[in-house]
Amino acid sequence: MNIAIDLGSDRTRVFIENKGKVLDEASVITYDIDTNEIYAVGDEAYAMIGKTPLGIRAAHPMDSGVIAQSDLVEEMVDIMMRELCPVKISNPRVITAIPCALTEVEKRAVVNAVSSFGARKVYLIETPKAAALGCGADITSPHGVFIADIGSGTADIGVLSLGGLSASKSVKHAGSAMDEAIVKYVRKEYNLVIGTNMAESCKKAIGCVVSLPKQETFRVKGRDAISGLPRYVDVTSEEIKGAIEEIAKEIVTAIRDVLEQTPPELLSDVSTDGIILTGGLAKLKGMAQLVGLTTKLKVRVHKYAPDCVIMGCGKAIKYIPYADKEMVSGISPLLTAY
Repeated sequence: MNIAIDLGSDRTRVFIENKGKVLDEASVITYDIDTNEIYAVGDEAYAMIGKTPLGIRAAHPMDSGVIAQSDLVEEMVDIMMRELCPVKISNPRVITAIPCALTEVEKRAVVNAVSSFGARKVYLIETPKAAALGCGADITSPHGVFIADIGSGTADIGVLSLGGLSASKSVKHAGSAMDEAIVKYVRKEYNLVIGTNMAESCKKAIGCVVSLPKQETFRVKGRDAISGLPRYVDVTSEEIKGAIEEIAKEIVTAIRDVLEQTPPELLSDVSTDGIILTGGLAKLKGMAQLVGLTTKLKVRVHKYAPDCVIMGCGKAIKYIPYADKEMVSGISPLLTAY
């Protein structure tokens, strides 16, 4: 059996061959800090963030697209896969997406994590390749495809041709960094302490990176930093724009940098086809507009932007025979098997 896993900083998704996407859960694990006993993983653990008693911690073991706590990631993947497949899968082959700027040590950590439930072989694919495959683009042709996958932990940008990356860049400030920026802004302006879950809800509701025709408001609830009592304030979309726009501009600057690195022949393809945005943050209000204004290119946000990477990993399963040299002719977007 062949399996694809998208081990994201915010969400973990699993694709099983001939079944499609079968799992989409938060990349969160709740555990006892003294005994390391696991209490919950996924969405159940996400609901516990900021609400756990002393001695129990709810954590994101993935940070900025890399593994921050390898033992917790291995536990999380193992538990999710056991719940997904009560009957043990016999030596599956696994494809997993990685940011395009990972070191060899970071790649090995990912391999160890996704093979914790008994994988026979692990194949890595860079996120822009997986996202492009998920969009239905033909990345094995000599035609240039520009993709920007903007997720929670990283923004991975690349120009693809003949199954490889002609130019690429990875930005380690994306959705999660915006949540932190909103937390800091509310604390600074209103003396109100809020959690990252509340900040994320605010970002999804009224977050924007260009001024909206009609200003929107969102009620954030938290603890007064002075009195310690519960309090709420209503923040506007323009305020949130001010809090997160620097991070958005950093991503757009990286997109522009990749365009400058792209060979002229491929750039002519990109100028005709435009830029494809994928990832959860691609749907942030004004993001596509900001990219278009900066690059002077047409920008398209894929209809199923958050699922492009995992669906692309699933489509990459057909390239396993090429990676294993079972088929000698053909281009494979997969990296070295582990």
